Amino acid sequence: MAGLVPPVTTTIPADASKTKKADEKADYMNLPFPIPFEEIHREALMSLKPETFEGLRFDFTKGLNQKFSLSHSVSMGPTEIPSQSAETIKIPTSHYEFGANYIDPNLMLIGRVLTDGRLNARVKWDLTDNLTVKANAQLTNEPHMSHGMFNFDYKGKDYRSQFQIGNGALFGASYFQSVTPHLSMGGEVFWAGQHRKSGIGYAGRYETDKMVATGQVASTGMVALSYVQKVSEKVSLASDFMYNYMSKDVTASVGYDYILRQCRLRGKIDSNGCTTAFLEERLNMGLNFILSAEIDHKKKDYKFGFGLTVG
Repeated sequence: MAGLVPPVTTTIPADASKTKKADEKADYMNLPFPIPFEEIHREALMSLKPETFEGLRFDFTKGLNQKFSLSHSVSMGPTEIPSQSAETIKIPTSHYEFGANYIDPNLMLIGRVLTDGRLNARVKWDLTDNLTVKANAQLTNEPHMSHGMFNFDYKGKDYRSQFQIGNGALFGASYFQSVTPHLSMGGEVFWAGQHRKSGIGYAGRYETDKMVATGQVASTGMVALSYVQKVSEKVSLASDFMYNYMSKDVTASVGYDYILRQCRLRGKIDSNGCTTAFLEERLNMGLNFILSAEIDHKKKDYKFGFGLTVG
């Protein structure tokens, strides 16, 4: 009898696809919260501009409690000095850096002291759920080289606005607005009173689950484009294009970001012939091994570094 029962057929309504498309329509009253204006290229920078170094580096962080920790950093390697010749001149140097960190959900204090006399300090304080105050300062023994800056960040429902003030009569403001669920656009203005320079810029960012595309142009002559393709959860490919129509300088680069189970490998090659690779290998819990390499064929400058990070 079972064989005599006709198969059950499912009829799909003709307007099912229309209903699905209607459900996918953007809700412009509930747009996503955008990222800060200065971080619109952050995915591309992670792949194309890793923190390369030359020589030896050792970083140790000791947590005293859940909020307070101390850090020690030792670095040994050559440092480039300015020169009028095309050849790169380096002198051997070494530094020790002591740091103190206080991290709380609403307050972050970070301080660094170096043996050469420099003092770096950072503060991030969430006054309310919408208003955050940030401060950066660097004090040094060299005359006219110390600087400081305050940043006021206001977070709206689907926009973000910032106001900056720094020494040397430096003022800046930026605004970034979500236009669609995937597109954000905004602009910035700044005034450097000490150097009598001002500028205005515009930027846009388009982001999906698989890609991020950004574009930025400023009156200072800078044009910056970047694109990141998320091949998988572990692999990302990135490219960028930098052009200055004042100096006619052009630079393009392509890179990758590969995250494995025990390590992370990043690298790039640009139009100037500079090749970079950066490897972070996790040897054990709280112990990482770092390899850094950079080859600049045009300048005949070759850099290699390795280090350990504990804590």
